[in-house]
Amino acid sequence: MAAPLKMLCSSALRQTVRPFSSTCATYAGKKWRLENGLAWTGSEYGPLTDLPDWSFADGRPAPPLKGQIRRQKQREEFARRAVYLNAEVDQGMETWRAKKEEEERAKEQLKSSMLKPKGNLLLKNKK
Repeated sequence: MAAPLKMLCSSALRQTVRPFSSTCATYAGKKWRLENGLAWTGSEYGPLTDLPDWSFADGRPAPPLKGQIRRQKQREEFARRAVYLNAEVDQGMETWRAKKEEEERAKEQLKSSMLKPKGNLLLKNKK
């Protein structure tokens, strides 16, 4: 009787152990969504996440849910950051252009202040 109990326990233990897998998780339809310009998961944005779950019978909209408010704040923060970084890049480009123009002006001024040929060399250069 002891032997079958031991076999029974070991087979039960084998069934309860979780298998280990080193493969990465793939989301169903991820490739199709990315090819069609959608989010890589189905729950990042879209009508199921952005629209309210219900509304009142008389047509009034439901109050926004916590997740909707959180996502709206994240999007606003992202938009502000994008505008800020864009302005920073524009300012950097203007500074770069001004620096290049100043270098060009300095080069021209250096050329104009150089000694000029006199005598026979001046006559040869005019021809």
